[in-house]
Amino acid sequence: MKQSPRISQIGKECVACGTCLRVCPKEAIQIKWGITAYVDEDKCIGCGKCAKVCPAAVIDIVERGAAR
Repeated sequence: MKQSPRISQIGKECVACGTCLRVCPKEAIQIKWGITAYVDEDKCIGCGKCAKVCPAAVIDIVERGAAR
């Protein structure tokens, strides 16, 4: 399956509220160590739903090669 050219990128300011997890259609976001969310790049389709609902506005949609 071909990967999307875009991917979610979660900033270090994430407080792991879990809002993004609930809207991700591919379950590509997980909470790590209970303090921050991270994106499974193999699952992410770059749809942007997580970025739209993030209350802290710390999620960006970037070109796949630009993700850190």
